[in-house]
Amino acid sequence: MSDTDTYIRQLRESYPLREPVLRDVIQALELPPGSRGLDVGCGLGQPALLLAEFVGSGGHITALDQSLEFLRQAEDLVKKSSLSEQITFKQGNVHHLPFDDAEFDWVWSVDCVGYPTVGEQVPLLKELSRVIRPGGKIAILTWTSQKLLPGYLLLEARLNVTSATIVQHLEAKKPESNFMRGLGWFRDAGLEDIRARTFIGEVSAPLNNELRTALVCFFQMLWGEPLPGLAEEDWKEYERLCLPESPDFILKAPDYYAFYTYTVFQGVKSKGAAS
Repeated sequence: MSDTDTYIRQLRESYPLREPVLRDVIQALELPPGSRGLDVGCGLGQPALLLAEFVGSGGHITALDQSLEFLRQAEDLVKKSSLSEQITFKQGNVHHLPFDDAEFDWVWSVDCVGYPTVGEQVPLLKELSRVIRPGGKIAILTWTSQKLLPGYLLLEARLNVTSATIVQHLEAKKPESNFMRGLGWFRDAGLEDIRARTFIGEVSAPLNNELRTALVCFFQMLWGEPLPGLAEEDWKEYERLCLPESPDFILKAPDYYAFYTYTVFQGVKSKGAAS
């Protein structure tokens, strides 16, 4: 299995853990019924389905991603749903969106815009702002924290410090480039009514098979390989607690409880801004 195939499988299998939080975020955004929205970095298409559900039959979602493989997977998923007529997929680059000015009522991006690997955030937000109408909303959200190994706080902290997935998200060339400084990005991009909010996803025993599989995928995505800086005894402890075949697999604990967070930054394009 290729790295891309593995990543797609992990995204698909971990989605049941993320879906309740994404639903909460979309509901809080109060997207207008019948509106036209843009999903930037749509991935495998599951969030686009949620967005289409919330805007209703009169609305439409355009879902953009740079990866043709992701788009193929997303199109296959949406074709099987009752919302397929409400969603259009398009390949494109977030830095140069292939859309006219003021084409959408709002823009959303989950786990894409906001990550340091995507590039400078203020120019990206200005490009997102270009394609929405005056008075339209921009919302970006990413995973920001987790506590998945209850009772093993030091181990989880050491795993996080050496995790490439976490470090690339939290480290930045300068503090202002970190996602948690997003209020400043929105301000510098000229947006108004700027807000931030953090949403919590929670899981507790007993876990059904779907959630157990999703958590195992999270373990693998976050800490699934020993990296430089991690002590051998910490890696052995990770394997003892996080591998399903281990007799001490932590998800078997009758008192298991964990949470993770998504943080959302949002702002509104000035009604006086040029279309």
